[in-house]
Amino acid sequence: MSLISTVSLISTVSLISSTTSIRIEQDDAGIVHLIFDKADSKVNLLDRCFIDDYVKTVNQLKKMTFTGVVLRSAKTSFFAGGDITELSDSAIQDIEASFQLLSSLKESMRWLETCGKPLVACINGAALGSGWELALACHYRIALVTNTALDIPTVTLGLPEVTLGLIPGVGGVVRMTRLLGFETSIPYLLKGKQFDSEEGVKLGLIDQIATSNVQMMAQATNWILSQLQPVRQTFDIENYQFPGGHVNNPNIASLLVQAPAMLKQKTQGNLPAPEAILAVMIESAEVDVDTALRLETRYFLNVISDQVAKNMINTFWHQYNQVKAGASRPLDYSVRKFSKVGVLGAGMMGAGIAYALASHGITVILKDISIEKAVFAKSYTASILANCKLADEEKGAILRRIIPSKAHTDLIGCDMVIEAVFEDRKVKSQAISDTLAAIDAADTRDDVSGSCDKGCGRHGLIMASNTSTLPITSLATASTKPENFIGLHFFSPVDKMPLVEIIKGDKTSLATLAAAYDLVLQIGKVPIVVNDCRGFFTSRLFFTYVSEGMRMLSEGVPAEVIENAAIQAGLPLGPLAIIDEVSLSLVDNVRNQTRLDLKAEGKERIDNPADAVLDKLLALKRRGKLAGAGFYDYSRQGHKQLWPGLTTVFPTQDNWDIETVKDRLLFVQSLEALRAYEEGVVTSTRDANIGSIFGLGFPAWTGGVLQFVDHYGAVAFKRRSEQLTEQFGPQFTPAAILSHWYSHSSK
Repeated sequence: MSLISTVSLISTVSLISSTTSIRIEQDDAGIVHLIFDKADSKVNLLDRCFIDDYVKTVNQLKKMTFTGVVLRSAKTSFFAGGDITELSDSAIQDIEASFQLLSSLKESMRWLETCGKPLVACINGAALGSGWELALACHYRIALVTNTALDIPTVTLGLPEVTLGLIPGVGGVVRMTRLLGFETSIPYLLKGKQFDSEEGVKLGLIDQIATSNVQMMAQATNWILSQLQPVRQTFDIENYQFPGGHVNNPNIASLLVQAPAMLKQKTQGNLPAPEAILAVMIESAEVDVDTALRLETRYFLNVISDQVAKNMINTFWHQYNQVKAGASRPLDYSVRKFSKVGVLGAGMMGAGIAYALASHGITVILKDISIEKAVFAKSYTASILANCKLADEEKGAILRRIIPSKAHTDLIGCDMVIEAVFEDRKVKSQAISDTLAAIDAADTRDDVSGSCDKGCGRHGLIMASNTSTLPITSLATASTKPENFIGLHFFSPVDKMPLVEIIKGDKTSLATLAAAYDLVLQIGKVPIVVNDCRGFFTSRLFFTYVSEGMRMLSEGVPAEVIENAAIQAGLPLGPLAIIDEVSLSLVDNVRNQTRLDLKAEGKERIDNPADAVLDKLLALKRRGKLAGAGFYDYSRQGHKQLWPGLTTVFPTQDNWDIETVKDRLLFVQSLEALRAYEEGVVTSTRDANIGSIFGLGFPAWTGGVLQFVDHYGAVAFKRRSEQLTEQFGPQFTPAAILSHWYSHSSK
């Protein structure tokens, strides 16, 4: 039952007026209901139209007599947030006009907040960003609590703007800091942490929870009518004290002295938004609320106009939403829902893939040549679930969906089989051909449920390979139906890494591609689509990154400089640390397989200085983290430090520059991405940017490998690439496409 209809169960309401975003109704108790209902939209958004309507509505209220005000929504959610595109464009075009626009909204919100009448937010769904800021400007907040039996979804609350390179701009920083105090509000502001109704109650930000819209409206009415004195926010009451202490409190002062340094260490100065939020938190505490709100607006407009915000909005908002909406998925194919999937290979990748599938309602046949190994792999899911906040019943259901097996025939009836065995062409080909042969021999049924209606082939079975480097087209030769064969490159650890790289072979059908895309979305992962080649897209970038790190080590750049430069640039790990994580042996195996494949094609792999570095470490039996020794030494307690012997094996020089090292690590990846784009391996900047950030950890502030070119400026990027080529080698040769590159962010 919608909120509109439930009001009539409580009291009679009369329509006062209506705009394109807000309806004003008043009940017989004198309570005014401001109903957010943006025309021609599934959600309520803060845009210029809403701001104008809100200001107009408050001006109308100033002329009315009323008992109290309820803010509520006619949509299935309360308020989705701001129209980021419009807000960003407006700020860029006319920053002063944007300041006036936001100020008019804040002044209207502030009038409602200080007029003395009780103001209640009835939150029936997600309230994020400016939606949560509207709720914060109320004296009392009621939210629905999750109830699966009544089909009430989780109510998500919070201020996630920082994840888009922005800061809250409609009072969120000012009010959250005053309501929670400095220390408690830090994760919700600086990290954009979101929370549900129950956590909101614990924080004191949600005053009541309700199990239905009817109950929520009754609670709002009762609270408003129980207020006999003018109502004010706690921070508007005389002698108000910040929870936990003011900035001059010794404990808080100590925290705030350390906070900038801790933040700098985390962001390396690459992200303006968290620093701006911290500045608003501290500076606004020294002034009155109205001045604090103006201060917040100026910081907001400064941040949203910055290139970093443009990068992050483009990728984390526009391009990410396009990917989730199926931008790279073939059209004209009905969405396929998977119920049963087989996984070949019960190693770490196979176990991780099984967990990802089972945790999203899919039955998994986890097949290995050893039933003991398959059973052990199932325990990996149990270990993950042990740390999850799920009911025991739900944990048990997930575990029951994983069925260990050693028999190929158990895979009959699967919608897809994902091969996840050792990264070796012969091993993978054998596993694929044996599986398909066994299924074909055993399955003689004429009709198997779940068959694809768009040409997926016999019984609708799709065979996918989880490979990071081996070309899908060549692996597909192990299948009698290459049109049903596709690559699904998961990233380790699968339970934490969001990306899946979907690789089309030369003969992969569009129906198979669409179905694979559907599976990735079904299990909550982020899909990108690339065409087939050696290393595909992400692995090509990965190897240029780690190779450049080893190359610099061979040139005499100190290992600690290489690793620290990577962190300062915003990369999660230095190239040497990453090689240790994946193991030098694996890098060596990939290198050797590439040599063999190229030799079969009548070609030769050209070695580079990184090969000599790899060979020297392997000769010293330093194979990586699992071996306890690689570029780093590892203790049993999990601590690591760069191996002191590196300076003996690779003597250091003093002719390095930290900014140049950072450039080399970033440029080498972006240039490889440009070549892949030029070759048609990746066909959209969208997939390139998303893939580089979500799969490889390319710095978020750049917006991704190709957005980085736009950030730097194509002409300047080409010029810098030429300089790096002259100094350090052909890996920095500018891609030909750079000569006529322009912003491809919409593609």
